Amino acid sequence: MASAPSARPGTTHPTTDEESRNRQRRRVATAAALASAVEWYDYFVFGIAAALVLGDLYFPSGSPTAGVLASFATFAVGFLARPVGGIIAGHFGDKRGRKPMLVLALTLMGLSTTCIGLLPTYDTVGVAAPILLVLLRVVQGIAVGAQWGGAMLMATEYAPENKRGLYGSLVQLGVPIGVITANTVFLVAGAVTSDAAFAAWGWRVPFLVGLLVLALAFYIHTRVEETPEFKEAERKLAEGEKAKASAQSPLRTVLRRHLGTVFLAGGSFAVNTATFYILITGVLDYTTRELGMKREAVLTVSLCVSLTQLVLIPAAAALSDRIGRIRIYALGAAGLAVWAVPMFLLIDTGSLLWLAVGTFVTSCFLSIMYGPQAALFAELFTPEMRYTGASLGYQIAAVLGGGLAPFVMVLLLEASGTSLAVSAYIIGLAVIALASIKVLAGRAADRS
Repeated sequence: MASAPSARPGTTHPTTDEESRNRQRRRVATAAALASAVEWYDYFVFGIAAALVLGDLYFPSGSPTAGVLASFATFAVGFLARPVGGIIAGHFGDKRGRKPMLVLALTLMGLSTTCIGLLPTYDTVGVAAPILLVLLRVVQGIAVGAQWGGAMLMATEYAPENKRGLYGSLVQLGVPIGVITANTVFLVAGAVTSDAAFAAWGWRVPFLVGLLVLALAFYIHTRVEETPEFKEAERKLAEGEKAKASAQSPLRTVLRRHLGTVFLAGGSFAVNTATFYILITGVLDYTTRELGMKREAVLTVSLCVSLTQLVLIPAAAALSDRIGRIRIYALGAAGLAVWAVPMFLLIDTGSLLWLAVGTFVTSCFLSIMYGPQAALFAELFTPEMRYTGASLGYQIAAVLGGGLAPFVMVLLLEASGTSLAVSAYIIGLAVIALASIKVLAGRAADRS
């Protein structure tokens, strides 16, 4: 019986093109997810610190509410800067490539976050302290505004066409991972320090972790390739197939021809980002300052709820690959509208159990929307303007929803004396979202 021929010494089986592409896809998806996670971690530690300590340390006043409002206003400044980051990175990301802008965003975020951790307080340097804090928060906002489009496009433009939702959701996982990590670091810092030590220096430790972002930026710069879709768009431009488009700014093209789509995208997503920041920042302040709940207990609930998003976000995205992004996206928005009142009725009980139930259900609807959102926004625009268009839509939502939400929540609570006013705010944004989604769905049907 003849034996099977043996492999020749010194030879190996050749790697197929498909295996090579799959390996590169995994590398890019992992790098994009990590970039998103560390960027959002750096961004979220500010929100937690704003709810817990920054008001007293950088905006001293006779009123605790005034201090919190000033702290949340600084938190909101970062959101106002995010469209600037999206515009700058969108222009150069559509012209020069996704990867360089992602590396630059990570570098800016790492440096600004570390500087916040080293920043002297008002008692030490006076009015210079809040001014520098605001400036560093602006840099954080520019960085995260630049980051999302780059990370999202690195993942979705490498993905197989029938798995763009799933690949895009890996970048979206950066949000719950960032929340989980930020909450964990704050919990550990609070557990190993006294209240006085935490206020003096313990809160700084989560910001100093920002130095690790620079290592990831270097890895992406040296080990990750540019996306195939950008390379193809660049090749067409170089061959003169779109010479007119190459001479134009991507921002000008988006504003002239696709401004309506940008605003519809922003309107569809504002309820998600507003509710999210109400959960992780506004509710933290409300439950600890107004309801007298323990900081560590509320942070633990937030941490556990965020863990569920690690499963729900990719599940919703994968489902959107099969039955359509708009359907899943609209379901999440409708759920937020329906659950806005029950959520705060449960939180107002002051019970940790009901706090967990109320925020968990809300988190489920947030995940249902957030999972397919990256692929949905990417598919609204062509490759040569995609970074700019998708980033603008996302960052407009961040300004209108997320940045102002904790600030608006405090104002509504002070003016009305009831948390149901915050529920009404969420419902109003959800109605805008559903109307925007309906128009986007109609446009998608007209194109098909």
